[in-house]
Parts: sequence; structure tokens; C-alpha cells
Amino acid sequence: GRLVVASPPGGPSDITARTFPEQRGKRTGQTVTVENRPGAGNNLAAGVAAKADPDGHTLVLSPDTVLTVNPLVYRNQNFDARSDLANVSVLASFTQMLVCHPLVGVKSVPELLAKAKAGRLTYASGGPGVPGHLAAEMMLQAAGVRMEHVPYRGPSPATTAVLSHEVDCGFLATPTVIQHVKADKLRALAVSSSTPSPLAPQVPTLAQAMDQKDLDASFRLVLQTASGTPAPVLAQIERHAMEIMQDPQVRTRLQASDVVAQGSSSAQAQQVMKAEIARWEPLVKRLALKVD
Repeated sequence: GRLVVASPPGGPSDITARTFPEQRGKRTGQTVTVENRPGAGNNLAAGVAAKADPDGHTLVLSPDTVLTVNPLVYRNQNFDARSDLANVSVLASFTQMLVCHPLVGVKSVPELLAKAKAGRLTYASGGPGVPGHLAAEMMLQAAGVRMEHVPYRGPSPATTAVLSHEVDCGFLATPTVIQHVKADKLRALAVSSSTPSPLAPQVPTLAQAMDQKDLDASFRLVLQTASGTPAPVLAQIERHAMEIMQDPQVRTRLQASDVVAQGSSSAQAQQVMKAEIARWEPLVKRLALKVD
């Protein structure tokens, strides 16, 4: 079998994706290879699984934005993420870190927002509608402030853009930027989740930084396979997902990469996705995001 993942090696979904097959192999004796297919806001990877034979041999691990945001943003998709894919399990959740180039001269979210009010500031993301774009817009909307969005093709070029001060700031996956923060090449202002990051416990949450306790932009990694996969096959993958993500060693390993293991049932995954769609749709519609 194969597990397709959209993120390049080293991102939260790649780290989680590599843990899963190795553990599943121990249980089934089958090898599952991980295939990185980055691009198009995670759609390329999801499309591979959506079009595969519904036999459970092709799985995809995607951020929930593939279901919540992309169907509203990408006009010319050759599959429907909400109907062509079955949600097997929410494997984990992850967060984004707001970083700025030191020369921007801000040390906190309120300082950044005040500076954005006074003049033009830019922020990078890995593409329209990806988690970092949504986290930034949630923050800006809560503050009633504008910053100019500069989308890149994935997290690595977006990180490079902030490091070189081509762009002022960016909400990027914590594992992607943490080493630059530790080397003082980037300044961390906040994490987007409601709880601090285990990798950087001293960095405030967005809710703390803005003193708005309901602000939470955390994201989930969903394990999916083609719709129409037989129920017994789905049930077996679901059981393995739940067992693997409850394993204390797996949980510890993922936490070291700022990924919180979950391992939900398929039914819970359905409910969570419904709730996330309801949460993000109004923001996406107001941004009037469209990508051809």
C-alpha cells in the first residue's frame, strides 16, 4: 500500500505520515510506502487518493483545509474532497507560529498590529487557503487590521521569503520555523492554537497575545481513503489508526515535532470535519478567495 502526503519532508503531516506506516506494518506485516506529492494547497495528494481504487491500499494524510477550505477556493478541481474521500481518522492536530523578520522591529502581536495599522506590512503563506493564511486572516480580522498576503508554493519558499526579509512576517508550521527562531533569525510572536507549543512554551498563544480567549486556529491531520472502500477494510484501518495514535511512544515522538496525536474514530472524524467546515466557511467567503 501507499500513503500519499502533500507536505515536503519535515512538515507536520510528513512527520506524522512516516510514523503511521511503520507502526501499521508491525500490525499487518504489510509495507506501506510514503509518497510526497506537494502542491496545489495539498490538492494533488488528495486527488491521488480520491481517484485510486477503493480497496484501502491508497491512503492520504491531509490537513483539514483540503475539506474545509479548498472546495470553496479551487475552482478547477478534478475531484470532490467532501464526497470522493472517506474520513478514516483524525490522526493528529498541529498549529502555526507567527514569525517576523527581526528588522520589522516588533516583539509582540500588539506591536505588530499597531505597526500594520500605521503602514504597509506583508505576510507570507504556503499558498491561498492553507493553515497559515487562515490563521493570519483570523488574527487580522479579530484586530480589524490589514496586512498584505503574499502566497508562495509551499511552506519552504514562504519561510525563505521571511528569512530574507522579502516579506515581513508569516504564520508557518512550528517545526518548519522553530530552528530559525532559536538561531535568532526569526522572531516568534505567537502560536495559533489555544494551548502553547511544546516546542516553544514561552511563546504566547494568539488568544493570550490579543486577550481574546476564543481565538483558536489549530488544524487537524485527517487520514482518508477513496469513498466506496468496503466497510470491513475501513474498520481495520480505523482500528489501527486509533491504536497507533494512543501509543505513548508515538505520542511522545510526535509531540517533539509539535504534533498532538489524536487517533479518532471515523464517526468522530466526520463530526469534527463538519464543525471545521462551519467554522472556516464564513471567513473564506468573506476573503472571496479563488484560485483557478
